[in-house]
Amino acid sequence: FLHTHKGKQAKLSIMSEVGQDPPAPGADTDTIFGKITRGEIPVPFVYEDDRAVVIRDIAPQAKVHLLVIPRKPIQQISKAEDEDESLLGHLLLVARKVALQEGLQEGFRLIINNGKEGCQSVYHLHIHVLGGQQLGWSPA
Repeated sequence: FLHTHKGKQAKLSIMSEVGQDPPAPGADTDTIFGKITRGEIPVPFVYEDDRAVVIRDIAPQAKVHLLVIPRKPIQQISKAEDEDESLLGHLLLVARKVALQEGLQEGFRLIINNGKEGCQSVYHLHIHVLGGQQLGWSPA
């Protein structure tokens, strides 16, 4: 659809991520993100520490589209446990840090997809950081 901001029209794409069914019980739950966090798939990190990595999305939905990925493999936010509280807070602070590092002082959006109906396609929790342009609403 078209969006007008400060007199300029821009074509904004609608999120194209397609939700997938979660892994069946007992199935291998390793994901591409697990392999990336362990260094088995070489991807340049925008940021990394002992609990998380940040990479650029390969199919960006905004001028800046980063993924904040915990090293701990949590399948989805609805399966996080009370013991993950500190890690989840850390992920949000990392998202803020990289957003500002990428020049998104004017604003950005954080998205966590959960489950098939929430358009989760990789069952390893991750936070999308989108910005660098006026974002439209609604994400549905």
